[in-house]
Order: sequence, then C-alpha cells, then structure tokens
Amino acid sequence: MKTNKYVEELQAKTAAALSEELVAAKKELFNLRFQNATNQLDNTARIKEVRRNIARIQTVITQKKKEA
Repeated sequence: MKTNKYVEELQAKTAAALSEELVAAKKELFNLRFQNATNQLDNTARIKEVRRNIARIQTVITQKKKEA
C-alpha cells in the first residue's frame, strides 16, 4: 500500500526533516483551501489526502518524542 511506504519513509527521517515536511504540508493545505474557495481547485480529494498526511507526520513526530 502507498500509505505504509509513506509512513515507513517518515519514520526513517529525522525530527528536523519531519518538521520541515509538516510545514510544507500545512502550506500546501492552505493553498488548496484557497484554491477551493476561489473555485480553482479541480481535485478536491487532495485536501483530504493532505490533511491525513499532516496527521501521519504529527503521529510520527509524537512517536519519536516518546522514544527519546
């Protein structure tokens, strides 16, 4: 599955790289929401996908903090 590979990739990254990816995902979500509000967004399912990716990143960050 795609999500399992994505989570494995996230777990292999450092905490700094994870926070950078989290910031990038939040920016992407903001841009998608903006496009949706102005009726420029074609694929609205992408918003849901990005929201779930943000949650996955935050989960991995929390796991790494508990391990340390």
